[in-house]
Amino acid sequence: MAARRHRRIAVTVAAAALIAVPAAVGCSAVDKALDCVQTADAIADSVTDLQQAVENAANDPGQADEALASIDKNLDRIGDKTDNADVSKAVDHLNKAVNNVRTAIDNGDATPDVTPVTDAAGELTKVCTP
Repeated sequence: MAARRHRRIAVTVAAAALIAVPAAVGCSAVDKALDCVQTADAIADSVTDLQQAVENAANDPGQADEALASIDKNLDRIGDKTDNADVSKAVDHLNKAVNNVRTAIDNGDATPDVTPVTDAAGELTKVCTP
């Protein structure tokens, strides 16, 4: 009788452990998704800043550099936290677009085309949305 009771307790404890493990993993996935969404949102704000900076380049040429640096910082944050292939691909596309805008500015283009940055940021937002 006691052996049966101990076995029932052991089975109950084991079942509880099996339920808790996926729940903990699930929370981690939710945390990562939330980080992704928050970072994508911050990147979207930086892209808006970049668009405004390009429109006002004559008034403040350094503003575009600040917006690009902000995007880079947020891309590093999201790139470090993800192991999702789609997110990594979107981050790579956005990095490439940002680098192209930076190169254009460095080469004297006061009003570079930021459409690829906007498109890549939209792609990142889409893959980050659960």
